[in-house]
Amino acid sequence: MKLKFLSAALLMLVLSFSSCTENARAKKYGGSFTINVEAGQKVTNITWKNDELWYSTRPFAEGEVPVVQTFVEESSWGLLEGKVTFIESK
Repeated sequence: MKLKFLSAALLMLVLSFSSCTENARAKKYGGSFTINVEAGQKVTNITWKNDELWYSTRPFAEGEVPVVQTFVEESSWGLLEGKVTFIESK
């Protein structure tokens, strides 16, 4: 009986992770992922809408240089915290 329960629990866990997108997994279960921003674009704002990550960009202003921006979730209990890294380039 225990083996059946453990097998079912493992199957549910595998299915829940495999059916999510990378950003949904980072938001729900913690973890991290990287987004390579389109060349010549500067990240200006980031937000979540349900499981979807939305971010706005604008063209680099004269003299601006590309940077790497990391956005980290800080949860109440310190568990399952997600991290998204945006890599800009010219």
